[in-house]
Amino acid sequence: MNRMRRRDFLTTTAGLLAAATVLPGAVPAAETPLTATTVRTLGKTGLQCTLLGIGTGTRGKGPGITDQTQFPEGELVKLLEYAYERGITFFDLADRYGSHPFMNQALKNSIPREKVILLTKVWEREPETVRADIERFRKEIGTDVLDVVLMHCLRGGEDNWPDQYKATRDVLSEAKARGHIRALGVSCHTFASLKQVPVTDWADVVLVRINPFNSHMDGPVEEVVPVIQAIHDAGKGVLGMKILGEGDPSVVTKMSDSLEFVLGLGTVDAMTIGFMNRGELDGMIDCINAAGARALAAVPA
Repeated sequence: MNRMRRRDFLTTTAGLLAAATVLPGAVPAAETPLTATTVRTLGKTGLQCTLLGIGTGTRGKGPGITDQTQFPEGELVKLLEYAYERGITFFDLADRYGSHPFMNQALKNSIPREKVILLTKVWEREPETVRADIERFRKEIGTDVLDVVLMHCLRGGEDNWPDQYKATRDVLSEAKARGHIRALGVSCHTFASLKQVPVTDWADVVLVRINPFNSHMDGPVEEVVPVIQAIHDAGKGVLGMKILGEGDPSVVTKMSDSLEFVLGLGTVDAMTIGFMNRGELDGMIDCINAAGARALAAVPA
């Protein structure tokens, strides 16, 4: 099944909204609707950030090249600062995106380091390269501690990543033990790699593709949702991505449906979305706030 029928989607969403669980650190749904700036706790990590995070990796075109990092000079820094002004405290970075220096400048300009969660990702898999990369990341971003570090984009051939990359995981664990990283995890791009997350103690956080339209997903939504539930139940932080299907026009036009679906799962702690300008960010904040209010209204008192 490539796409859920509209009737099936509405039925599924209604049931999920009615059964939505309250996440750690969240205000009970029966009392307060979720908003883009609602503070969420990422599983058992103790890390807290806003429901909405700002991404910096839209339509990557190669190492260090994304839509955001190719903005005219100074524009990405201004957008990061504006996001913080709007109440956003979750910033999604990656070595592959080339976004570290922009975050560094935003921190120097106006964003208080202690008020935000900085997530980044390692592209390399060779242990000694990863060891050097972590030290480089800290310098590039201008921070002693990286809040979340993920193994970036687990793809085909990496489905057994817990065993395949044990030495790499050990290097990351050492950095965590030294206080250079607060939480570790993976960004999954295959269903098989995603299924390893709930049974792998090492992973504190996962970045997972989720929307109700099977757009740029790791598997059919009806199969992915139970795995996300298992990850959540294991106490791991769940970060949603591809909420808008990587900009798929057919999904963007139904963004309200997608947001309501993800919010209604009750298993996604926060979500990362990339924006091209302030207007897009403002519009998404309004859309999430409206979706949260509708989700609250759908839950029995």
